[in-house]
Amino acid sequence: MNDGYVYREQVEAAAVGRTALAWMTDRYRHSSEAEWRARFLRGEVQLDGVTATGDEVLRAHQELCWHRPPWQEGETPDSFELVYEDEALLAVIKPSGLPTMPSGGFLKNTLLSFVRLRWPEASALHRLGRATSGLVLFSRTREAAARLSLSWREGDVEKRYRALSDGVAAQDDYDIRAPIGLVPHPLLGTVHGASAQGKASSSSARVLERREGQTLFEVRIHTGRPEQIRIHLAFIGHPLAGDPMFAAGGLPREQEPGLPGDGGYLLHAETLAFTHPLSGERLRLHAPPPPGLRTAAESSDPVA
Repeated sequence: MNDGYVYREQVEAAAVGRTALAWMTDRYRHSSEAEWRARFLRGEVQLDGVTATGDEVLRAHQELCWHRPPWQEGETPDSFELVYEDEALLAVIKPSGLPTMPSGGFLKNTLLSFVRLRWPEASALHRLGRATSGLVLFSRTREAAARLSLSWREGDVEKRYRALSDGVAAQDDYDIRAPIGLVPHPLLGTVHGASAQGKASSSSARVLERREGQTLFEVRIHTGRPEQIRIHLAFIGHPLAGDPMFAAGGLPREQEPGLPGDGGYLLHAETLAFTHPLSGERLRLHAPPPPGLRTAAESSDPVA
């Protein structure tokens, strides 16, 4: 059982003139109107610090808060592997199934929480999806965080992933430039997907191995959009094998699409290369891929 959490938001233009109940029901579709009404009745929702009934008509710039009571979180892995540590940085290997940061139904069962048990000062510099395994980099000082954040924005950080996709690739290499933005989702309202109105996005995919009905890709991402690899590989007709959310084309599946945190696919952050923020040394870190993402040659090599 965790300690509960307060979700805060400032009333935006789209909510002005609507009741608090109608807005929460429409904005957070993971819960029904009846569930939101029950939360108002239990006194869990406040508007500008006062317990709300749900009938209040919202005005711009008000603060709406849901005080979510403590809840039992889903089971996750509770360990990670340390691959690099110095006075400025940490790099660890996150297992599949463990959220990087608090989100959705997870508050304590996250990589950040487990890392901070040993290094309370640590801050994650990026995140991986819950089902994605591999390297996650943490800063231990503000100076390191600021310099590495600048390196990320300037494209100095190299990120290589492995992904197993449906379908046998016709090409050996793909340069994927599909913009990524918000698209409709029947349960959440909107999620990120391939959208002509989205933000510019860039990935490179190279075939490592063709299998029966599947392709093992190495993917480099040159921008950091949400769900970028899942969306980009789906956009070229090769959604991740077992992905419950994205279909070919880079949009949510038409029939009962899953949620962003749902697993079932194999995606692994294998390599991170960057300039150390203090020493200036170029570091290249490696996380061995799990068995399902190894080539036949690697699987037969005992030191691979």
